[in-house]
Amino acid sequence: MSNFAAAALRLESVARSYPQGEGTLDVFRNLELTLRPGEVVALVGPSGAGKSSLLHMAGLLEAPTSGEIYISGSAASRLDDGQRTRIRRDMIGFVYQAHHLLPEFTALENVILPQRIAGRSRTESEANARRLLIQLGLGDRLIHRPSQLSGGEQQRVAVARALANNPRILLADEPTGNLDPRTSGGVFDALVNLVRSEGLAALIATHNMELAAKMDRALILHEGRLIDGGAASKSG
Repeated sequence: MSNFAAAALRLESVARSYPQGEGTLDVFRNLELTLRPGEVVALVGPSGAGKSSLLHMAGLLEAPTSGEIYISGSAASRLDDGQRTRIRRDMIGFVYQAHHLLPEFTALENVILPQRIAGRSRTESEANARRLLIQLGLGDRLIHRPSQLSGGEQQRVAVARALANNPRILLADEPTGNLDPRTSGGVFDALVNLVRSEGLAALIATHNMELAAKMDRALILHEGRLIDGGAASKSG
């Protein structure tokens, strides 16, 4: 019971199916996943395996057909829209392949905004945004708009934004997929270092086995099931 309670994220017997003609298409079957604070886990699998869909379910953006998703020990997938939205706002950070920054705002403002929406004061939000951006190596880029930043810098801002509300879980979908190899490695290292220093649990979907090898372990998504790949450095 203590291990269950300690989990930041747990998927228990999760299945997902969609109507297809007169039958159903089973995308996931009996998924089991446990993610603990401070753990960085790679989610690997071929294109089309369903990595993005799994992250959407883990982030309460999509409900499983059966099974349950627990966030910090509490069942969450059957809550109403408002309750799930609050959990996503307060406990889950998302990073996507595309940064989705607001172009009219500076790097600092992009990281302040989600905190203000969550009810933090302007002073507290700005101080926290500065801290995160400086930790990510953007101390001299705070007042630059996205169009004035490189691709790697934009993605670092997106990481800071995802962590701005001090979530317990980070879900990242190919967060460096649009970057060149050198930039990708730098952004990934900055992301993982910050995740570890903040004590988050992170699930990171990636095709890049070199990056996967830097994580604590790998989960392989294959034919609708999760296979424990063990230490990530051994998974490919």
